[in-house]
Amino acid sequence: MNISKACVQILDQLADVVHQLTPSDFSKPSEALSQSTVGQHLRHTLEFFICFEQGFERGVINYDRRAHDKEIESDKYLALSAIRRITAFVESLGENKPLTLEVSYDLKKEDFATLQTNAIRELVYNIEHAVHHMAIMKIGIREIAPYVKLPSDFGVAASTIRFKETVSVQR
Repeated sequence: MNISKACVQILDQLADVVHQLTPSDFSKPSEALSQSTVGQHLRHTLEFFICFEQGFERGVINYDRRAHDKEIESDKYLALSAIRRITAFVESLGENKPLTLEVSYDLKKEDFATLQTNAIRELVYNIEHAVHHMAIMKIGIREIAPYVKLPSDFGVAASTIRFKETVSVQR
């Protein structure tokens, strides 16, 4: 499967879930998520894609410089708009492009190290990051919005799905 297509499928799953959530449940704190919301986890996930999109044009990606946009995490319609824009960006990606990734793990100052990467590697990273947060969102959704119909593979890595299929065939 094409990596861009896999990413679009993830974004489509996110959009479907957001469509199902009521606006109040989108931003309702979840006890299971230490009072964070589905909207906060979605915003965090989308902002990594947004950093990738913005950095792609410049050739430099920095996930630490996210906006932490309170509106995206509290307004499901803004979040859906962001998903549509990110999907269009992912679908428009052509050939692989070399990029520089800036990272900092210094807690006292922004002391960035730079690494060479490329667009496909960063798209893969964003897919993995999204799946991880989808697994967390699933916990919150089950608590605050049990009416939402989640796909069985929501928040589950492709390798885990393949492994489970292999195990069930062997039985």
